[in-house]
Amino acid sequence: MKIIRIPVRTASANYSVYVGRNVFSQLTRHIALPSGRRIFVLTSPEIWSLWGRKLLATFFRAAQPTVLFLPAGERYKRMAQAERLAGELAAAGADRSSLLIAFGGGIVGDLGGFLAAIYMRGIAYAQVPTTLLAQVDSSVGGKTGVNLIAGKNLIGSFHHPSAVFADIDVLQTLPERELRAGLFESVKAGIIRDPILFRFMEENAARILARDPDALSRIISASIRVKAEVVGIDERESGLRMILNFGHTLGHAIEAATGYRRLLHGEAIAWGMLAALRIALPRGTITTAQAARMEQTILAYGPLPAVRTSVERLLDSAGRDKKNRAGRRRFVLPQGIGDAVVVEDVTDAELSDAVRWVLARARPRVRSCGP
Repeated sequence: MKIIRIPVRTASANYSVYVGRNVFSQLTRHIALPSGRRIFVLTSPEIWSLWGRKLLATFFRAAQPTVLFLPAGERYKRMAQAERLAGELAAAGADRSSLLIAFGGGIVGDLGGFLAAIYMRGIAYAQVPTTLLAQVDSSVGGKTGVNLIAGKNLIGSFHHPSAVFADIDVLQTLPERELRAGLFESVKAGIIRDPILFRFMEENAARILARDPDALSRIISASIRVKAEVVGIDERESGLRMILNFGHTLGHAIEAATGYRRLLHGEAIAWGMLAALRIALPRGTITTAQAARMEQTILAYGPLPAVRTSVERLLDSAGRDKKNRAGRRRFVLPQGIGDAVVVEDVTDAELSDAVRWVLARARPRVRSCGP
Protein backbone atom coordinates (compact mmCIF):
# COMPACT_ATOMS: atom_id res chain seq x y z
CA MET A 1 0.00 0.00 0.00
CA LYS A 2 1.36 3.38 -1.01
CA ILE A 3 1.70 5.98 1.73
CA ILE A 4 -0.61 8.93 1.11
CA ARG A 5 0.54 12.46 1.89
CA ILE A 6 -2.15 15.04 2.64
CA PRO A 7 -1.03 18.67 2.93
CA VAL A 8 -2.53 20.95 5.58
CA ARG A 9 -2.11 24.63 4.77
CA THR A 10 -3.37 27.34 7.10
CA ALA A 11 -2.57 31.00 7.66
CA SER A 12 -0.03 30.13 10.35
CA ALA A 13 1.26 26.64 9.50
CA ASN A 14 1.99 24.22 6.68
CA TYR A 15 2.54 20.53 7.38
CA SER A 16 1.73 17.09 6.05
CA VAL A 17 -0.30 14.12 7.23
CA TYR A 18 1.02 10.71 6.19
CA VAL A 19 -1.49 7.85 5.96
CA GLY A 20 -0.77 4.20 5.27
CA ARG A 21 0.84 1.04 6.55
CA ASN A 22 4.21 1.14 8.34
CA VAL A 23 4.08 4.94 8.48
CA PHE A 24 6.23 4.78 11.64
CA SER A 25 9.20 4.22 9.36
CA GLN A 26 8.64 7.66 7.82
CA LEU A 27 8.91 9.62 11.07
CA THR A 28 12.61 10.48 11.14
CA ARG A 29 12.59 11.01 7.37
CA HIS A 30 10.14 13.89 7.61
CA ILE A 31 11.11 15.53 10.91
CA ALA A 32 14.38 17.39 11.29
CA LEU A 33 16.50 15.77 14.00
CA PRO A 34 19.78 17.69 14.10
CA SER A 35 22.50 16.50 16.45
CA GLY A 36 21.85 17.58 20.01
CA ARG A 37 18.10 18.05 19.65
CA ARG A 38 16.29 16.50 22.61
CA ILE A 39 13.34 14.31 21.70
CA PHE A 40 10.50 13.42 24.07
CA VAL A 41 7.62 10.99 23.59
CA LEU A 42 4.35 11.41 25.49
CA THR A 43 2.32 8.22 25.53
CA SER A 44 0.18 5.95 27.69
CA PRO A 45 1.54 2.77 29.30
CA GLU A 46 -0.86 0.63 27.24
CA ILE A 47 0.22 2.08 23.89
CA TRP A 48 3.88 1.94 24.80
CA SER A 49 3.67 -1.75 25.69
CA LEU A 50 2.11 -2.51 22.30
CA TRP A 51 4.01 -0.22 19.95
CA GLY A 52 6.89 1.38 21.85
CA ARG A 53 9.54 -0.93 20.43
CA LYS A 54 8.43 -0.22 16.87
CA LEU A 55 8.53 3.54 17.45
CA LEU A 56 11.99 3.37 19.02
CA ALA A 57 13.25 1.43 16.00
CA THR A 58 12.74 4.52 13.85
CA PHE A 59 15.38 6.35 15.91
CA PHE A 60 18.22 3.88 15.31
CA ARG A 61 20.34 6.64 13.73
CA ALA A 62 19.30 9.39 16.13
CA ALA A 63 19.41 9.95 19.86
CA GLN A 64 16.87 7.80 21.70
CA PRO A 65 13.91 9.79 23.04
CA THR A 66 12.92 10.31 26.67
CA VAL A 67 9.51 8.76 27.35
CA LEU A 68 6.84 10.48 29.46
CA PHE A 69 3.64 8.74 30.49
CA LEU A 70 0.03 9.91 30.80
CA PRO A 71 -2.51 7.51 32.35
CA ALA A 72 -5.33 6.46 30.05
CA GLY A 73 -8.73 8.10 30.50
CA GLU A 74 -10.49 11.41 29.92
CA ARG A 75 -10.28 12.26 33.61
CA TYR A 76 -6.50 12.67 33.24
CA LYS A 77 -6.83 15.34 30.56
CA ARG A 78 -6.45 18.07 33.16
CA MET A 79 -4.18 20.97 34.06
CA ALA A 80 -2.63 19.00 36.93
CA GLN A 81 -1.23 16.47 34.45
CA ALA A 82 0.03 19.22 32.12
CA GLU A 83 1.87 20.83 35.04
CA ARG A 84 3.35 17.50 36.13
CA LEU A 85 4.58 16.72 32.63
CA ALA A 86 6.00 20.22 32.14
CA GLY A 87 8.00 19.65 35.32
CA GLU A 88 9.29 16.37 33.92
CA LEU A 89 10.34 18.10 30.70
CA ALA A 90 12.23 20.73 32.66
CA ALA A 91 13.91 18.13 34.88
CA ALA A 92 15.03 16.21 31.78
CA GLY A 93 16.58 19.30 30.22
CA ALA A 94 14.02 20.12 27.54
CA ASP A 95 14.64 23.48 25.87
CA ARG A 96 13.11 25.50 23.04
CA SER A 97 14.74 23.31 20.41
CA SER A 98 13.24 20.12 21.83
CA LEU A 99 10.65 18.02 20.01
CA LEU A 100 7.68 16.36 21.68
CA ILE A 101 6.00 13.40 19.97
CA ALA A 102 2.40 12.78 21.04
CA PHE A 103 2.08 9.01 20.64
CA GLY A 104 -1.40 7.80 21.52
CA GLY A 105 -5.08 8.55 21.20
CA GLY A 106 -6.93 11.84 21.26
CA ILE A 107 -6.32 12.51 24.94
CA VAL A 108 -2.55 12.12 24.56
CA GLY A 109 -2.66 14.22 21.39
CA ASP A 110 -4.73 17.04 22.88
CA LEU A 111 -2.77 17.24 26.11
CA GLY A 112 0.56 16.71 24.34
CA GLY A 113 -0.17 19.51 21.91
CA PHE A 114 -1.20 21.79 24.76
CA LEU A 115 1.97 20.91 26.67
CA ALA A 116 4.06 21.74 23.60
CA ALA A 117 2.18 25.02 23.17
CA ILE A 118 2.82 26.26 26.71
CA TYR A 119 6.24 24.84 27.56
CA MET A 120 8.75 27.69 27.15
CA ARG A 121 5.96 29.46 25.22
CA GLY A 122 5.99 26.81 22.54
CA ILE A 123 8.10 23.91 21.29
CA ALA A 124 7.72 21.75 18.21
CA TYR A 125 5.68 18.58 18.35
CA ALA A 126 4.52 15.79 16.06
CA GLN A 127 1.36 13.73 16.23
CA VAL A 128 1.50 9.93 15.96
CA PRO A 129 -2.17 9.04 16.62
CA THR A 130 -2.90 5.43 17.55
CA THR A 131 -6.72 5.48 17.57
CA LEU A 132 -8.96 5.91 14.56
CA LEU A 133 -10.69 8.89 16.13
CA ALA A 134 -7.40 10.69 16.66
CA GLN A 135 -6.24 9.87 13.13
CA VAL A 136 -9.36 11.20 11.39
CA ASP A 137 -10.00 14.19 13.62
CA SER A 138 -8.14 15.44 16.68
CA SER A 139 -4.56 15.07 15.42
CA VAL A 140 -5.17 17.53 12.57
CA GLY A 141 -6.04 21.21 12.81
CA GLY A 142 -3.96 22.54 15.69
CA LYS A 143 -6.56 22.49 18.46
CA THR A 144 -5.04 21.50 21.79
CA GLY A 145 -6.45 21.59 25.29
CA VAL A 146 -7.44 20.15 28.63
CA ASN A 147 -10.75 19.78 30.44
CA LEU A 148 -12.26 21.54 33.41
CA ILE A 149 -14.96 20.12 35.65
CA ALA A 150 -17.24 22.72 34.06
CA GLY A 151 -16.70 21.39 30.55
CA LYS A 152 -14.50 19.83 27.92
CA ASN A 153 -11.51 21.63 26.35
CA LEU A 154 -12.25 24.90 28.14
CA ILE A 155 -8.51 25.57 28.47
CA GLY A 156 -6.43 25.29 25.34
CA SER A 157 -4.61 26.91 22.46
CA PHE A 158 -4.02 26.58 18.74
CA HIS A 159 -0.66 24.93 18.14
CA HIS A 160 -0.13 22.97 14.93
CA PRO A 161 2.06 19.87 14.77
CA SER A 162 5.13 19.67 12.56
CA ALA A 163 3.68 16.54 10.97
CA VAL A 164 1.10 13.80 11.57
CA PHE A 165 1.73 10.08 11.03
CA ALA A 166 -1.46 7.99 10.80
CA ASP A 167 -0.31 4.36 10.73
CA ILE A 168 -3.12 1.97 9.77
CA ASP A 169 -1.26 -1.02 11.25
CA VAL A 170 -1.83 0.19 14.82
CA LEU A 171 -5.58 -0.05 14.30
CA GLN A 172 -5.35 -3.84 14.18
CA THR A 173 -4.82 -3.89 17.98
CA LEU A 174 -7.45 -1.23 18.67
CA PRO A 175 -10.37 -2.49 20.79
CA GLU A 176 -13.59 -2.88 18.84
CA ARG A 177 -15.35 -0.15 20.78
CA GLU A 178 -12.52 2.32 20.11
CA LEU A 179 -12.65 1.51 16.40
CA ARG A 180 -16.38 2.19 16.24
CA ALA A 181 -15.97 5.44 18.18
CA GLY A 182 -13.58 6.69 15.51
CA LEU A 183 -15.85 5.62 12.68
CA PHE A 184 -18.60 7.92 13.99
CA GLU A 185 -16.27 10.88 13.36
CA SER A 186 -15.74 9.73 9.77
CA VAL A 187 -19.51 9.44 9.30
CA LYS A 188 -19.68 13.02 10.60
CA ALA A 189 -17.15 14.18 8.01
CA GLY A 190 -19.25 12.61 5.27
CA ILE A 191 -22.48 14.19 6.48
CA ILE A 192 -21.09 17.72 6.71
CA ARG A 193 -18.76 17.89 3.69
CA ASP A 194 -18.21 14.73 1.63
CA PRO A 195 -21.20 12.84 0.21
CA ILE A 196 -18.87 10.35 -1.52
CA LEU A 197 -17.31 9.40 1.82
CA PHE A 198 -20.77 9.11 3.34
CA ARG A 199 -21.99 6.78 0.59
CA PHE A 200 -18.87 4.62 0.89
CA MET A 201 -19.44 4.24 4.64
CA GLU A 202 -23.16 3.66 4.07
CA GLU A 203 -22.48 0.82 1.64
CA ASN A 204 -19.34 -0.78 3.14
CA ALA A 205 -19.92 -1.05 6.89
CA ALA A 206 -19.05 -4.76 7.05
CA ARG A 207 -15.78 -4.29 5.18
CA ILE A 208 -14.80 -1.28 7.28
CA LEU A 209 -15.64 -2.97 10.58
CA ALA A 210 -13.55 -5.96 9.46
CA ARG A 211 -10.59 -3.51 9.32
CA ASP A 212 -9.86 -4.00 5.66
CA PRO A 213 -6.69 -1.91 5.18
CA ASP A 214 -7.75 -0.41 1.85
CA ALA A 215 -11.16 0.57 3.24
CA LEU A 216 -9.59 2.10 6.35
CA SER A 217 -7.06 4.00 4.25
CA ARG A 218 -9.86 5.40 2.12
CA ILE A 219 -12.01 6.68 4.98
CA ILE A 220 -9.05 8.00 6.99
CA SER A 221 -7.66 9.90 4.02
CA ALA A 222 -11.07 11.29 3.03
CA SER A 223 -11.83 12.38 6.60
CA ILE A 224 -8.47 14.13 6.92
CA ARG A 225 -8.97 15.89 3.59
CA VAL A 226 -12.31 17.22 4.84
CA LYS A 227 -10.72 18.61 7.96
CA ALA A 228 -7.65 19.96 6.13
CA GLU A 229 -9.87 21.80 3.65
CA VAL A 230 -12.06 23.33 6.34
CA VAL A 231 -9.15 24.30 8.60
CA GLY A 232 -7.32 25.80 5.63
CA ILE A 233 -10.26 28.12 5.03
CA ASP A 234 -11.01 28.90 8.69
CA GLU A 235 -8.11 28.17 11.00
CA ARG A 236 -9.43 29.78 14.18
CA GLU A 237 -13.07 28.67 14.05
CA SER A 238 -14.52 32.06 13.21
CA GLY A 239 -16.93 30.65 10.65
CA LEU A 240 -16.78 27.53 8.47
CA ARG A 241 -14.73 25.44 10.92
CA MET A 242 -17.74 25.39 13.22
CA ILE A 243 -19.32 22.73 10.97
CA LEU A 244 -16.74 20.25 12.30
CA ASN A 245 -18.68 20.45 15.55
CA PHE A 246 -21.71 18.64 14.14
CA GLY A 247 -22.97 16.47 16.99
CA HIS A 248 -20.60 18.09 19.47
CA THR A 249 -22.96 20.49 21.25
CA LEU A 250 -24.94 17.70 22.85
CA GLY A 251 -22.07 15.23 22.51
CA HIS A 252 -19.82 17.29 24.79
CA ALA A 253 -22.77 17.88 27.11
CA ILE A 254 -23.35 14.13 27.40
CA GLU A 255 -19.67 13.58 28.21
CA ALA A 256 -19.71 16.28 30.91
CA ALA A 257 -23.04 15.19 32.39
CA THR A 258 -21.81 11.60 32.70
CA GLY A 259 -18.46 12.55 34.22
CA TYR A 260 -16.36 11.58 31.16
CA ARG A 261 -16.45 7.96 32.34
CA ARG A 262 -19.29 6.15 30.60
CA LEU A 263 -18.98 7.00 26.92
CA LEU A 264 -16.09 7.34 24.53
CA HIS A 265 -15.92 10.68 22.73
CA GLY A 266 -17.09 9.25 19.41
CA GLU A 267 -20.03 7.51 21.08
CA ALA A 268 -21.19 10.76 22.67
CA ILE A 269 -20.83 12.53 19.31
CA ALA A 270 -22.95 9.83 17.67
CA TRP A 271 -25.76 10.53 20.14
CA GLY A 272 -25.26 14.25 19.49
CA MET A 273 -25.56 13.76 15.74
CA LEU A 274 -28.77 11.76 16.16
CA ALA A 275 -30.15 14.54 18.36
CA ALA A 276 -29.23 17.16 15.75
CA LEU A 277 -31.24 15.21 13.16
CA ARG A 278 -34.28 15.58 15.47
CA ILE A 279 -33.85 19.36 15.24
CA ALA A 280 -33.01 19.52 11.52
CA LEU A 281 -35.92 17.40 10.28
CA PRO A 282 -38.82 19.63 11.47
CA ARG A 283 -36.92 22.68 10.21
CA GLY A 284 -36.81 21.19 6.72
CA THR A 285 -33.03 21.36 6.26
CA ILE A 286 -33.12 17.61 5.56
CA THR A 287 -35.77 15.31 4.16
CA THR A 288 -37.23 12.32 5.94
CA ALA A 289 -35.33 10.02 3.56
CA GLN A 290 -32.03 11.81 4.22
CA ALA A 291 -32.57 11.69 7.97
CA ALA A 292 -33.27 7.96 7.75
CA ARG A 293 -30.09 7.33 5.73
CA MET A 294 -27.97 9.33 8.16
CA GLU A 295 -29.46 7.65 11.21
CA GLN A 296 -29.10 4.17 9.72
CA THR A 297 -25.46 4.80 8.79
CA ILE A 298 -24.60 6.15 12.24
CA LEU A 299 -26.24 3.15 13.90
CA ALA A 300 -24.50 0.74 11.50
CA TYR A 301 -21.30 1.49 13.40
CA GLY A 302 -22.89 0.99 16.83
CA PRO A 303 -24.05 -0.19 19.27
CA LEU A 304 -24.25 3.00 21.30
CA PRO A 305 -24.01 2.79 25.09
CA ALA A 306 -26.77 3.90 27.42
CA VAL A 307 -26.79 7.46 28.78
CA ARG A 308 -27.61 7.80 32.47
CA THR A 309 -28.32 11.43 33.32
CA SER A 310 -31.24 13.84 33.68
CA VAL A 311 -32.78 16.24 31.17
CA GLU A 312 -31.93 19.17 33.45
CA ARG A 313 -28.28 18.19 33.84
CA LEU A 314 -27.83 17.67 30.12
CA LEU A 315 -29.45 21.00 29.27
CA ASP A 316 -27.25 22.73 31.83
CA SER A 317 -24.12 21.18 30.31
CA ALA A 318 -25.21 22.22 26.81
CA GLY A 319 -25.73 25.78 28.03
CA ARG A 320 -22.07 25.99 29.04
CA ASP A 321 -20.76 24.79 25.68
CA LYS A 322 -17.76 26.84 24.53
CA LYS A 323 -19.24 27.24 21.03
CA ASN A 324 -21.91 29.59 22.40
CA ARG A 325 -21.32 33.28 21.69
CA ALA A 326 -22.74 36.34 23.49
CA GLY A 327 -25.48 34.27 25.06
CA ARG A 328 -26.49 32.73 21.74
CA ARG A 329 -26.55 28.97 21.37
CA ARG A 330 -24.64 27.90 18.24
CA PHE A 331 -25.71 24.61 16.71
CA VAL A 332 -24.58 22.73 13.60
CA LEU A 333 -27.33 21.19 11.48
CA PRO A 334 -27.06 19.15 8.27
CA GLN A 335 -28.38 20.58 5.01
CA GLY A 336 -28.79 17.39 3.07
CA ILE A 337 -25.92 14.91 2.87
CA GLY A 338 -22.53 16.55 2.36
CA ASP A 339 -23.44 20.01 3.62
CA ALA A 340 -24.03 21.66 6.99
CA VAL A 341 -24.91 25.05 8.42
CA VAL A 342 -24.29 26.82 11.73
CA VAL A 343 -27.45 28.30 13.27
CA GLU A 344 -27.93 30.51 16.29
CA ASP A 345 -31.69 30.30 16.68
CA VAL A 346 -32.24 26.81 18.12
CA THR A 347 -34.93 27.40 20.72
CA ASP A 348 -35.07 26.05 24.25
CA ALA A 349 -38.04 23.95 23.20
CA GLU A 350 -36.17 22.42 20.24
CA LEU A 351 -33.13 21.61 22.37
CA SER A 352 -35.27 20.22 25.16
CA ASP A 353 -37.16 17.98 22.73
CA ALA A 354 -33.89 16.70 21.27
CA VAL A 355 -32.47 16.01 24.74
CA ARG A 356 -35.61 14.15 25.79
CA TRP A 357 -35.47 12.11 22.58
CA VAL A 358 -31.84 11.14 23.24
CA LEU A 359 -32.48 10.16 26.83
CA ALA A 360 -35.56 8.13 25.89
CA ARG A 361 -33.63 6.37 23.11
CA ALA A 362 -30.47 5.95 25.22
CA ARG A 363 -32.20 4.75 28.39
CA PRO A 364 -30.58 1.66 29.95
CA ARG A 365 -32.61 -1.41 29.12
CA VAL A 366 -33.86 -3.50 32.03
CA ARG A 367 -33.25 -7.19 31.53
CA SER A 368 -36.22 -9.44 32.01
CA CYS A 369 -35.98 -11.89 34.94
CA GLY A 370 -38.69 -14.18 33.67
CA PRO A 371 -42.28 -14.25 32.47
